[in-house]
Amino acid sequence: QVRLVESGGGLVQAGGSLRLSCAASGSIFRILIMGWYRQAPGKQRESVATITSGGSTNYADSVKGRFTIYRDNAKNTMYLQMNSLKPEDTAVYYCQSSGILNYWGQGTQVTVSS
Repeated sequence: QVRLVESGGGLVQAGGSLRLSCAASGSIFRILIMGWYRQAPGKQRESVATITSGGSTNYADSVKGRFTIYRDNAKNTMYLQMNSLKPEDTAVYYCQSSGILNYWGQGTQVTVSS
């Protein structure tokens, strides 16, 4: 089993930055891919960025050039650096790990004011 705990959300003005963290514990050796997803009110959950155990990354078109996903294996933590935030980035952001089973964190709210 894998436990994921997100932190770092909050309220920021448009153009500002936030860094989200996702601390993983448990059977982390089984994790193949980790990622950040978000869900805005009334919308479906969508993928924001993913990173493989080898460090390969993938981003949604809407965040390319603004967001950076990276991981610190020594700390078993994944991050999402979000720059140039826009009001449309407002959502609950979830951390996910994929392997034999998929696990989700509890989510952290990001609100970008215009």
